[in-house]
Amino acid sequence: MSETTGMVHWEGSGSKGAGRISTETGALKEYPYGFGSRFEGKRDGTNPEELLGAAHAACFTMAFAFACEKAGFTASQVDSECKVRLTKVPDGFLIDRLALTLRAKVPNLGQEQFAKLSEEVKRSCPLSKALASVPEITLDATLLP
Repeated sequence: MSETTGMVHWEGSGSKGAGRISTETGALKEYPYGFGSRFEGKRDGTNPEELLGAAHAACFTMAFAFACEKAGFTASQVDSECKVRLTKVPDGFLIDRLALTLRAKVPNLGQEQFAKLSEEVKRSCPLSKALASVPEITLDATLLP
């Protein structure tokens, strides 16, 4: 079992305030975020959805590598991303879609088994399970030559 911590310090109102995100490992150390970087597309900080996308892609990628290993294959290259869509709804905001993209080179793995493995990992990686309440989770998976 493992447990890790993310921390945030915030000052001010929701629309005019500013926050700083840190992680236990120091991967992020007082990294800025606020209204502009979350809702206005400003690049002067991060936002929770971007971090969620990175975390989901990282979890999915590692789970895919483990699934390949369990099936007797070694991935030589795995590139993933996760686009997170935040939508305005009458009572606030909702993450209504996670769009995973996978591009992988796995020597000797056939297309059919690749499709089966990647779909299974989409359903079973720990972050996919944690995010199961998101209405739409898609996967665009390509096995590279």
